[in-house]
Amino acid sequence: MKKLRKQRFFVVFIFLLSLAFLASQGISQQKPIIAKGCSLPGCHTAKEGELRGSLKTVSAKAQMLQVDTGALWTVKFDDNTKLINWNQPINKIPKEKEVYVAVVEKDGELYATSVNVKPPVKVDPAKIVKVEEMKKIFDEKKGVIIDCRPAGRYNEGHIPGSLHIWFAEFDKYIDKLPQDKNTLIVYYCQGPT
Repeated sequence: MKKLRKQRFFVVFIFLLSLAFLASQGISQQKPIIAKGCSLPGCHTAKEGELRGSLKTVSAKAQMLQVDTGALWTVKFDDNTKLINWNQPINKIPKEKEVYVAVVEKDGELYATSVNVKPPVKVDPAKIVKVEEMKKIFDEKKGVIIDCRPAGRYNEGHIPGSLHIWFAEFDKYIDKLPQDKNTLIVYYCQGPT
């Protein structure tokens, strides 16, 4: 009986010692505050007090919103929350819209001081492929068409025969690109955002 107690004590001791070691090595994961696509070179950097990602849900009644940064953050808002690049009620922001939310912590909960909705990008008309041109490229197989949206969007529907290379993981799949540097490559996404 005494030997069994010593063995149990030893197992519990080793378990606790292992937990202490892992904690000291910083193994415990913290939720990301910036979406993978937002942290690409030349884009944004993660900063404390900021959440950059896509809007998942908004409840005007509960005065709460959820931001997906690779993890889901629930943030409260109130009448003092400033809306930037948006002139409608906060609950009219479309799901999956890219947002930057400035937050402060109060009593263990996050509160939005501002919600900045990413405005549409202005695209040079010379860089836009018209539908007729795209159909010709597709029909005549005169180029490679690459869908650079996240996997979920690609799986919802895509141009048949297009390659899927999410822009945030582009470097991982560069070998999918044609070896001939003169090959036309057409990228498409969910539109200017």
